[in-house]
Amino acid sequence: MPLVDDNPVETIPVTRSLRRSRGRWRIFAFLALAAAVFFALARYLPLFEQPGQAIARVTISGTIATDPDRAALLSRLAEDDTISAVVVAINSPGGTTAGGEELYDSLREIAEQKPLVSTIGELGASAAYMGAIASDHILARNLSIVGSIGVYYQHVDAGKLFDTIGIDLDKVASGPLKSEPDFDEPITPQIRVALEDLVDSSFQYFIDLVAERRGMNGQQIQAVVDGRILSGTMALEAGLIDATGGEREAIQWLAAEQGVDPDLPVVDVWPLQTGPNWLDFILSRAFGDLGNGLPLDGLVSLWHPHGP
Repeated sequence: MPLVDDNPVETIPVTRSLRRSRGRWRIFAFLALAAAVFFALARYLPLFEQPGQAIARVTISGTIATDPDRAALLSRLAEDDTISAVVVAINSPGGTTAGGEELYDSLREIAEQKPLVSTIGELGASAAYMGAIASDHILARNLSIVGSIGVYYQHVDAGKLFDTIGIDLDKVASGPLKSEPDFDEPITPQIRVALEDLVDSSFQYFIDLVAERRGMNGQQIQAVVDGRILSGTMALEAGLIDATGGEREAIQWLAAEQGVDPDLPVVDVWPLQTGPNWLDFILSRAFGDLGNGLPLDGLVSLWHPHGP
């Protein structure tokens, strides 16, 4: 037995530790690469692994805004051959105009590939109604709140408050309408005209969309685009929805009019089931408690009752 180790480096503790560390990093790198390959391939797999076909349920609730994850999933849903039809379950007061437009476009992409039906629960107003009209059949409960077709821009003038506490805001801008209106002063006539043009342009887009999708003439559309809300019964009479009912009636319509098997399982696909998002929960609770106290960025197509 030799008195001196043939490989003395191996006997050094730090060296042994480094070798073990390299081994662990190799395993970690392999696992990371395998995960990356899996998720890359998953993009091209069906959304759901199940025997046979299914009906997908897309739930739209709360305040609507643009959402790239939602848009990407709905685009995949349109191409997924394991999904025979889609039910959009809406319970929302609306949201931003851009969010409503994005949702409408995503749902129309699905409707061009497979049957799409929307159901309105307690509330389907403003941008949420814009999403609903992407489908070819809309149902609501008799006492659902539907409509509030319109757009607004909200401004808070806190000038008197700032004067009271001694705050003065100033700025240098590239033009008279840049970053206007400021929240420390009222809307001037010049700024109001510019904002009215913006609101009118967005409102006309919304009106044209409703008239086209619901097959309304000028007189019919003018009767429902003054921002009013309607019950489900009133909305049916006005032509904003096609029938009263809920998901059961929606599936019956899919079976009778689209030839979809009514016994297919209904699977939830949106929102993604990834566990609770506490930030979203807190903000949604705050929005529900404060009503119109939390502004949304951009033009808004949203219904809520104003307090006294």
